[in-house]
Amino acid sequence: MTDPQTSYHSTGNTSAGNPSAAKAKDEAGSYRAPTEALQGVVERLTFHSEETGYTVARMKVPRTSELITIVGSFANIQAGQTLQLQGIWRDHPKFGQQFQVMQYRETKPATLTGIEKYLGSGLIKGVGPVTAKRIVAHFGLETLEIIEHQIDRLVEVPGIALKRVKLIQAAWVEQKSIKEVMLFLQGHGVSTTYAVKIFKQYGDRSIEVVTENPYQLASDIYGIGFVTADTIARNLGIPPGSTYRYRSGILHVLREAADEGHCFLPQDELVDRTVKRLAIADHQPVPEEIAPLVAQLAQDGELVIQDSLDRGYLCYLPTFYGAEFGLAERSRRLLIEPVQVDLPRVQRWIDRFTEKNGLQLSEQQRQAVEMAAQQRVLILTGGPGTGKTFCTRTIVALWKAMGKSIALASPTGRAAQRLSEMTGQEAKTIHRLLEFDPSTMGFKRDRDNPIPAEAIVVDEASMLDIFLANSLMKAIDPEAQVLLVGDIDQLPSVGAGNVLSDLIHSGEIPVVRLTQVFRQAQTSQIVMNAHRINQGQMPQVERVSNQPRSDCLSLNAPEPPDGVQAIRDLITHLIPPLGFEPKEVQILSPMTRGEVGTRNLNQVLQQLINPPGLGKAELTRGGTTLRVGDRIIQQVNDYNREVFNGDLGVIEAIDTDQQEVTVLFGDRLVSYDYADLNEIALAFAISIHKSQGSEYPVVILPVYMQHYLLLSRNLIYTGLTRARKLAIFVGPQKAIGYAVRQVKDRERYTLLTERLQT
Repeated sequence: MTDPQTSYHSTGNTSAGNPSAAKAKDEAGSYRAPTEALQGVVERLTFHSEETGYTVARMKVPRTSELITIVGSFANIQAGQTLQLQGIWRDHPKFGQQFQVMQYRETKPATLTGIEKYLGSGLIKGVGPVTAKRIVAHFGLETLEIIEHQIDRLVEVPGIALKRVKLIQAAWVEQKSIKEVMLFLQGHGVSTTYAVKIFKQYGDRSIEVVTENPYQLASDIYGIGFVTADTIARNLGIPPGSTYRYRSGILHVLREAADEGHCFLPQDELVDRTVKRLAIADHQPVPEEIAPLVAQLAQDGELVIQDSLDRGYLCYLPTFYGAEFGLAERSRRLLIEPVQVDLPRVQRWIDRFTEKNGLQLSEQQRQAVEMAAQQRVLILTGGPGTGKTFCTRTIVALWKAMGKSIALASPTGRAAQRLSEMTGQEAKTIHRLLEFDPSTMGFKRDRDNPIPAEAIVVDEASMLDIFLANSLMKAIDPEAQVLLVGDIDQLPSVGAGNVLSDLIHSGEIPVVRLTQVFRQAQTSQIVMNAHRINQGQMPQVERVSNQPRSDCLSLNAPEPPDGVQAIRDLITHLIPPLGFEPKEVQILSPMTRGEVGTRNLNQVLQQLINPPGLGKAELTRGGTTLRVGDRIIQQVNDYNREVFNGDLGVIEAIDTDQQEVTVLFGDRLVSYDYADLNEIALAFAISIHKSQGSEYPVVILPVYMQHYLLLSRNLIYTGLTRARKLAIFVGPQKAIGYAVRQVKDRERYTLLTERLQT
């Protein structure tokens, strides 16, 4: 490996030239602009892409009064670095003269300003701009020499304790050892963020692993998918027909299918999808090459093939097969042992309870309470306003009266909080109920160590994916009782499977479906419109005005740009006079892309709701700015931090010295290293899928034909029922009507129903 202090690194930019410069012939006889050499200190970054390394920066060059603009692709560039560059001058038609960098190498900064910027650039954890200034003020030009050879002397600097010195020492050693790996990876198309993750995963073996089989990255590291691994492999010269590539591609297609909610793919479909996924301009695989590798992967234990009489051969990733099979087996096991109960005594208790509390149960609700006393497993489902909450509260009161120990849980923190408020006793997230153990990356509660409760309520059960449902059922004592509460008409889980629907349709689990909408709920147009949508009818909405009489409004903004401006106006002018603060508003969009997708809306709303302010810390990573006060969403299950896909939080602090971002989730503070920030995203606008299990005072729903591929009845129904006090549709009536008519949800490949029936 080359020494970064002595050798040049190519930026990959070799074609640009300055037409006004003198021309010279190369060996092929064509003309090119002559290369020049420059050395200077990077003053600031105008633009830097984490993904490609493409950078526009301003540099101070000796004996020039003004900064020059440099353009190129850099492995790891920071303000304060001293660089030696080779490249060519060019005149940009809009931005003027620029130096197009073809090769570069980093040298240690030689000036006090350069040293200060180098140390404070974020390269060394524990040293931010303020600390760097103090260190350089104390040691001057000897600063880097002292950090290299006498780092204990940093305690001489005011404000630096021994603990901080140890942190800086570890970071200094790490950044030196990581440099070689970073440069290698950057040279093969890996962004800085992913290079850090690779180094954390493999350490000194990073280059060896990547060189031998870059497709391993897609399996081992979150955020590095098959596409990135494939790019690295091509840059390393691994042929597109490589067995490594084909095998990884097959597994990647199964993971993509899981992202669509599937537990498996039929083998023919898996082969067809893989052939299409692996096709590139200069290479086209054929099914005859892929099919044998599917069988080989099964032999090696990397996938499971099941022979289904009516569907042919079905291909699972092993964890998906185990979860689906286990869930069916454990659900059946719970149903074996009947519950011994004195039903007349239960009925007398219900009569006394309702009379004492001045309550009245509908016939359906009374049936649910009686069945909860008798059944080992019961599903309670129904739409808004049908009394699921009241029914659940009554069942919990009955179980208490029967002397049962009770546990309450829900898939998300917000839903657990609501369940706790509803029942008057503690509720946990399912992950906390199961007691996740980071040391084993598994749950402490299982078949051998079940949940210590005789009766368990699980709310928002429509959110249960195949893995969480399996882990839950595994941890329930065979003599315990379980109540699953959920709305079957909502979207299925974000994760794979269609658990609640499969359990109901199996016919093996007792079900009570509440359909009667109670009179007090009929005053809410949110509730009534949810039921209209569910029945395929257009919602009846009032046009937005300064004095609305309804809790369900509509603003006809014909085109997406109109919708963006309408959302701005609603948050700025309409919502505050109605008694709501902007932070109580949640935008729910069908998708991430497009002008009214979450990605663009988050940029717009961040500037509107949480603009930059005096002393408000912020950082920019991968083109996204994060700022103290920003609302964010967790995008992946992080068991070590105990935050999970869909959890919402607020950025409390950004520490440039420690290179950490601290987020408040409910009443918990959670810290992220800069390298892990791709786990979170801005959440002023989120997808309707990610909103499941949550409620918000005000919901704004932009609905446009731009989203037609995703528009469906249960999508709009789910979005609308997230609103607690006010819902506002933004967009043309045509798009809302289209969504209401779309009832053909894409089938999810699962075998849970069939497994429960056998």
